[in-house]
Amino acid sequence: MEAKIVILPGDGIGAEVVAEAQRVLESIASIFGHSFAFEDHLFGGSAMDQGLEPLPDTTRDACLSASAVLLGAVGNPKWDDLTAKTRPENATLELRTELGVYANLRPIPVYPELIEVTPFKRQNIKGVDLLIIRELTGGLHYGKPSYRAVVNGQRHAIDTLRYSEEEIRRVLAVAFRLAKDRRCLVTSVDKANIMESSRLWRQIANEVHAEHPDVQLEHKYVDVAALHLVQAGAKYDVVVTENMFGDILSEAASAYSGSLGMVPSASIGDGDIMLYEPIHGSAPDIAGKGIANPIGAILSAAMLLDYSLGLKLESDAVHQAVADAIASGARTADISTASHMSTTQMGNTVIKYLEKY
Repeated sequence: MEAKIVILPGDGIGAEVVAEAQRVLESIASIFGHSFAFEDHLFGGSAMDQGLEPLPDTTRDACLSASAVLLGAVGNPKWDDLTAKTRPENATLELRTELGVYANLRPIPVYPELIEVTPFKRQNIKGVDLLIIRELTGGLHYGKPSYRAVVNGQRHAIDTLRYSEEEIRRVLAVAFRLAKDRRCLVTSVDKANIMESSRLWRQIANEVHAEHPDVQLEHKYVDVAALHLVQAGAKYDVVVTENMFGDILSEAASAYSGSLGMVPSASIGDGDIMLYEPIHGSAPDIAGKGIANPIGAILSAAMLLDYSLGLKLESDAVHQAVADAIASGARTADISTASHMSTTQMGNTVIKYLEKY
């Protein structure tokens, strides 16, 4: 297998965690006889620091010619002017649109050895195997009009929640397809008792379900789902919802993993180029300290191997190496109640177990 993988380190801890994910991919290439070519490109705040747009043309072109894209994180306090029209996060929104990736898959990894750093009792975590699918290119994040104005001397802000039938139908189709390889249960989350967009979402969910009668469908209001996800996560299988709800629910569900730093994601669409990134942010408060957790980035690389390159055996090897590292006691600061290791040491430990394959 030959592949070109574009690396977007981004901002903050992005470069630190993506470096470990790249080392894992290099180990996979060495162990299994593949050839991966890596290209680093400016993205987000790091591009703005060079006087460029958040998504420079050279970065966009490289991503559009890649086999897959691996992203660290974006965001920098120096660009956090609340009145600014251009922010580092614009790069991520634009890239998702350019690549046509509309379904963000967020599996929630659960390791029994990390129970002590979660807010749960052991019986609450038993059997939890969640896949949260977040619609990625619609909703409040992209809806127009979106602006501020002064009306009668008062400041107003307008954001528009807009969804088309096609946008809803295609992400629901992904949920039903993936559920067939799991426990055949799709939970569609909305706010249909209040919002018109949610009533359309629920109607289309029922229509898509009719095309997949072998999969069970249930509907949950987002407030109820938020409660149930942290009370009884084992009852859920595939959870699919709109952009804003999915962002919030998946980060809340990361509590089962012990840390945001543990959770990977894959952004997929109808095209061949997909985007992979841990769900955490740039964490500028710990950037440069060498203590960030690279597991979310490493597991994102594992998803890249599976979804973009079709290397399921290699992907499974990475997952097992991470599980072995955790079982051996490897901990970064965010998942430790005692001593912990550095970002690089965690990467070394994963690679050590990977090399046993």
